[in-house]
Amino acid sequence: MTKVFMLYHTRDEGNDDEDIKLIGIYSSYELAGITQQRVHDKPGFVDYPEGFSIVEQTVDRDDWVEGFIQKAD
Repeated sequence: MTKVFMLYHTRDEGNDDEDIKLIGIYSSYELAGITQQRVHDKPGFVDYPEGFSIVEQTVDRDDWVEGFIQKAD
């Protein structure tokens, strides 16, 4: 199984809105971490240093197959 590592940054404004950015997809956790260090002081990222996450994914595999649940108004 081939694995990739996706580097995300999430900015949580605290009002149920999240701004999620996929920064990149890397062949190793280490490369994703190097990129995180390279961009952590850039505008937007520097204000939300806790917003970084590295997610491991397996290529050619479904991860979300349940569909969406509708929120009641």
